[in-house]
Amino acid sequence: MTAPTVTAPRPVSSVSLTTSPATVTDPALVRRAVKAAALGNAMEWFDFGVYSYIAVTLGKVFFPSGNPTAQLLSAFGAFAAAFLVRPLGGMVFGPLGDRIGRQKVLALTVIMMAVGTFAIGLIPSYATLGVGAPILLLAARLVQGFSTGGEYAGASTFIAEYAPDKRRGFLGSWLEFGTLAGYIGGAGMVTLMTALLPSSELTGWGWRIPFLIAGPMGIIGLYLRMRLEETPVFAAEAERAESRRPKVPLREMVTGQWKAMLLCVGLVLVFNVTDYMLLSYMPSYLTSELKYDETHGLLVVLAVMVLMMIVQPFAGLLTDRVGRRPVIAAGCAGFLLLSVPALLLIRQGSLVAVALGMAALGLLLVCFTAAMPSALPALFPTRVRYGSLSIGFNVSVSLFGGTTPLVVTALIGATGNTMMPAYYMMAASVIGGAAVWFMAESAGRPLPGSAPAVES
Repeated sequence: MTAPTVTAPRPVSSVSLTTSPATVTDPALVRRAVKAAALGNAMEWFDFGVYSYIAVTLGKVFFPSGNPTAQLLSAFGAFAAAFLVRPLGGMVFGPLGDRIGRQKVLALTVIMMAVGTFAIGLIPSYATLGVGAPILLLAARLVQGFSTGGEYAGASTFIAEYAPDKRRGFLGSWLEFGTLAGYIGGAGMVTLMTALLPSSELTGWGWRIPFLIAGPMGIIGLYLRMRLEETPVFAAEAERAESRRPKVPLREMVTGQWKAMLLCVGLVLVFNVTDYMLLSYMPSYLTSELKYDETHGLLVVLAVMVLMMIVQPFAGLLTDRVGRRPVIAAGCAGFLLLSVPALLLIRQGSLVAVALGMAALGLLLVCFTAAMPSALPALFPTRVRYGSLSIGFNVSVSLFGGTTPLVVTALIGATGNTMMPAYYMMAASVIGGAAVWFMAESAGRPLPGSAPAVES
């Protein structure tokens, strides 16, 4: 019996693709995919940023009442209602994306989002239409919610399946860069209008402008997404099937992936509770609960988002180097330990204290925004990735993320304790930490069910 021979590893370029199949990515296509996915996400969050930052005005326009808290609760109630139909959108668009392709579904969701947002800008006020006005507002929000049920999971899947394994964290981080850009665009417009327009004009017609901008943005997003090719991963699956892929039962997407689904719900919970707390709820918290100057409060949050945008790509690179798990775990530990001190700083009321408290929370949030777009798609195999991720993501967002402003406002109203935002984030960080403990590291590794993806 002869001893086995040991040979040195060969360079990647000399390895036969028949023995080690791999997908060689096209840098130009990858860049186009990232841009198109990030723009759609930016449009979604442009709307959320506008709605959150102008919630007080919308309360006056659509929910007239002598009680400012009741107005704010009503406006946030319409905000939260869109999240109730997100799981339905996920159950429709996710499985459809696994069957007919990611690109087609993402083109559909971006135009539906644009139509829903544009429609809000056309709705008459309560003074003009009466009770029909808030009903139409709710209907437009439901269209938005249904379409976004397929947006984030599809966009993150699209980038993850295009990206080479060793750069998936960096490229995925640009999806949330688009989120922040959309938020800054929406918040910046509201801030500018708040500073320039008298309150009567803002309530009368000024609030419509940001929503009407969604129309042209939607056309641009649709154009970019229609120019994209299907992801190499999905194309390989379709080629193996030699025809339209068979429909995967919804039960298999959920119960067949129950472990990954639970991890997804836990990770999305901590990601979205902290995200909506900081970016959606805090502007109204500063104004309504702490009586902080509205314009200054908006400017502080804008500055924090700019800081997050600067850090975001570098944090994405970090997830490729040290892994997704350490970065997400650091975010969970930070929110558990620093939520109370940060909120106490914010409650001091001075510009410096508010800025420091908000910046601390924003930098912790970057741990999630940088890692989640690459970590979440890696939980599921290719054949059910879009569907399972859409369902898990949207169930968690609907139950915990999108309801955060409404729940925290109600808790403060019921208890009188203005520290409730900190306690809510701490509870979310415990759940997120448990999910990180059980998740597998995915940095630098092929997606489940997919061949390795390399740059050359």
